[in-house]
Amino acid sequence: MCKVLERLINSDPQLQVVGFAKDGGEAVALAESLKPDVITMDIYMPHMDGLQATELIMARNPRPIVIVSSTSKEGADSTLKALELGAVEFVAKPSARVDLDMQTVREELLRKLHMAAKVRVVRTAGSPKPLAPPPKTLPEPKAPGHPEPHSESGQRFPVVAIAASTGGPATVMRLAPGFTSEFPGAVILVQHMPASFTSQYAVQLADFTSIRVKEAEQGEMLQPSTMYVCPGSHHLRVSPTGLIQLDSSGRINGYLPSMDVAFETVASFAGAMSIGVILTGMGNDGILGIRAIKAVSGLTIAQDEDSSVIYGMPAEAVKSGAVDLVLPLDEIYPAIEKRVVGICRPLPAGER
Repeated sequence: MCKVLERLINSDPQLQVVGFAKDGGEAVALAESLKPDVITMDIYMPHMDGLQATELIMARNPRPIVIVSSTSKEGADSTLKALELGAVEFVAKPSARVDLDMQTVREELLRKLHMAAKVRVVRTAGSPKPLAPPPKTLPEPKAPGHPEPHSESGQRFPVVAIAASTGGPATVMRLAPGFTSEFPGAVILVQHMPASFTSQYAVQLADFTSIRVKEAEQGEMLQPSTMYVCPGSHHLRVSPTGLIQLDSSGRINGYLPSMDVAFETVASFAGAMSIGVILTGMGNDGILGIRAIKAVSGLTIAQDEDSSVIYGMPAEAVKSGAVDLVLPLDEIYPAIEKRVVGICRPLPAGER
């Protein structure tokens, strides 16, 4: 695998392999002595595995780390844990013949290595912790005087749509603890991630928050106090009646899943009770969606540059003119909560 990776990386005239590590311990040492711009990291290695090595590198001598790992359930679980520990991206390693199948991910690997070289890494000390204190118990939603999104029971509730790409898994795991089992809205998370990873991602997210977390399913009714993770193989739409519709028709504007699709349908369904959040990531997915939420008087939020792993998507959202608030990560959930409280417990006109 090392030799195959060397050939692939050195085939790019802007990249050069400067060292190899046989195990995690050697990777930690070489990260300090060679100070590479980017590290590719496998998970399963003798003596010290990739998780331990990632944690030590990010705590002692932080470097951008791209995980190259299996798409098996165990591989997905370990890769997501590495992302929690500070790795910035991952490439799913083919499971058959290494020398041939790695060619199928060459373009993705090189693109992500170039991207990782631009990341401003920060020193970490283990898995992400909640940034915001547990919120007050939120009010039960009260029906306003005009039609709003509602469940089968007729209960009205806000809908929060969150978009994240590069750096997103760890970022969302730091945002998620704010959402509790009392949160009176539905949360839809669209993360650019392969289909083989999103179900395990939902399982891991559930460990960081008391709100119910699940991978979205075709035809289920959107409900409050639930966070829905969009499957990596489908686009997610919310129907006018609140049903989740999954579409496997392929990439839209280069993206699968498409954040624009999810945000636009949330705007149509929830109107002014919709909240759109653009987190760290490369590209411009979500821009049309954030405009749609802004157009129906929903709240729009973008993560700020200093707290973003990659200030790509948030920057494009801000440039669009459709963002109400540009906030550091630790201020995003409080802003969501403030809006939700205002929706569910409207103040008298004189106190607004």
